[in-house]
Amino acid sequence: MASPHDITKATNTYDRFIGSLKWIVPLLAIIALVVVILISE
Repeated sequence: MASPHDITKATNTYDRFIGSLKWIVPLLAIIALVVVILISE
């Protein structure tokens, strides 16, 4: 099994990943919306 140190490191990595997604997903949605608007014109 994984040692507690590995679990702590994995948890920190996961928290940073989720924190990044909170910014990346809305940003990509806005970019996609702009592209769709430009294409539809």
